[in-house]
Amino acid sequence: MPALDPWLWFAVSLVLAVVAALVASLVATLVVRFGLRRRRWADGLVRHLRHPFRTIVLLLAVWIAFSLSFPGTEEWRERIVQLLSILAIAAAAWMLVAVVRLGTDITLGHYRIDVPDNRVARRIRSQTLVLRRVIIAIVVVLAFGAILLTFPSVRTFGASVLASAGIASVIAGLAAQSVLANMFAGIQLVFSDALRVDDVVVAEGEWGRVGEVTLSYVVLNLWDDRRLVLPCTYFTTKPFQNWTREGSELLGSVELDVDWRVPTSRMREHLDDYLARNALWDGRASVLQVTDAVGGLVRIRILVTAKDAPTLFDLRCQVREEMVAWVRSTAPAALPVQRLLMTEHEAADAAEPRTPRQDAGLFTGSAEAEERAAQYTQAVPVTPESSENPPDIGRSAPDSPKSA
Repeated sequence: MPALDPWLWFAVSLVLAVVAALVASLVATLVVRFGLRRRRWADGLVRHLRHPFRTIVLLLAVWIAFSLSFPGTEEWRERIVQLLSILAIAAAAWMLVAVVRLGTDITLGHYRIDVPDNRVARRIRSQTLVLRRVIIAIVVVLAFGAILLTFPSVRTFGASVLASAGIASVIAGLAAQSVLANMFAGIQLVFSDALRVDDVVVAEGEWGRVGEVTLSYVVLNLWDDRRLVLPCTYFTTKPFQNWTREGSELLGSVELDVDWRVPTSRMREHLDDYLARNALWDGRASVLQVTDAVGGLVRIRILVTAKDAPTLFDLRCQVREEMVAWVRSTAPAALPVQRLLMTEHEAADAAEPRTPRQDAGLFTGSAEAEERAAQYTQAVPVTPESSENPPDIGRSAPDSPKSA
């Protein structure tokens, strides 16, 4: 049956191509493993590139077998070739993404962030991760464009799109304004060294570490295992605290309100002795000062230093607990108290005799003052005669104008 000869040949060619692809992939894996066994990135090379490499080799083998078995320009053959082209473009993009991931992993392996002085490592790590995302996004976009160009109708439409590229770019820019703003903000953050992975920051009143910086958002790992996701534009438009931009060492305070009888010199000696035995203290600073003395209490402020923010928090808690225990056990007189003065008012009043008021005011205390008060209040002076014969208010006097 002659009609079956091309398909039979294609089947044989396909089997041979698949076997050749598997053999080539196996040989390449063995060469890498044994030839680069002394390289630390050899395992990563095999792990990242094994599957995309096998896919590309297999697609090439199938394409060669199909081209040799079905030469011609039939429409269905063109459709199969177009499908294989799309798969080859996708596999090539997959391969490029794997290469980018391998290169960035090798770079990140040289800069560890689990060491005390890791400021440079955190900067390189943040920039590398953002660059990887940018490159992967570019590869995906180019691969998608190349796949679209395999369709003749899209190629024809591309000419008209290029003719109106100005209007299309304006419309696309307005539609993707927030997306582009976040993308450029993320790139600005990592390359301006304003924010890095593993930085300790305070944003929106929350304390946490930067866990991830992407092209659109930043993830903060908060101290209580919550995750705060903020857009990249937040860190370029609003103020935030970065506790590890120059270094991780920090200075913290502990405040206590005690009585005026507190022995500050002995308290200072005990603080120095306790910090010398505490492994959390880095030895940079130790200060005990009286910062306030009002309201019947004395405010003691203790300043201590530690290598990073979590260590400083634990150190402050331990110092506060130790000083409270010391005051309670060694200097109980320094415990804060409230003083009340109790007096007997009756005895004080009896001891001090009361005398008539002798001071003269504007309207009281003298005859002139009383007269001035009568002028302002229209008071009727009361005399002994008038008190015995009070006037009849409702009856008019004989010499009044009304009686006439």
